[in-house]
Amino acid sequence: MKDKTLSRWSTYDPFYIELADKKIVDIVITHHAHSRWCSRIGNENTKLEEICSFLWDKLKNGNIASYYRNEEEVYVIDDDLLMVVQFTVDETESDLIGNPLHKMIVITFLGRMSETMELRDLKTYYSWLRHSRRMTLLKNSRKRK
Repeated sequence: MKDKTLSRWSTYDPFYIELADKKIVDIVITHHAHSRWCSRIGNENTKLEEICSFLWDKLKNGNIASYYRNEEEVYVIDDDLLMVVQFTVDETESDLIGNPLHKMIVITFLGRMSETMELRDLKTYYSWLRHSRRMTLLKNSRKRK
């Protein structure tokens, strides 16, 4: 999203949207996030531009919130769709005062809580996954001996 003109001559303010304490000026979607969007949310023909415009609209309307209060990695869109993001400082942009602006890098889309019940409590779900993988590894190592 690019600059908007201020009332003074030749003065531009970078366009950003605030999310928590970050000022987001750009959205980057990884290849993994795009493939997860195609397999879990949209269809195979969804373009990156469509996903970015969807996320910008949700950011503008204030429909994106942190999933956990103290963590800044998992965000929920419309109280249903979960995504994992990472923020980096954009070296080329700053606001008029000189404060840093951020890029929001979408790592992956986890899915919809309305479709996948396990996503309603991620900490329990991930601990269960780790435990089940550990037990599978232990069971397989017993067979080899």
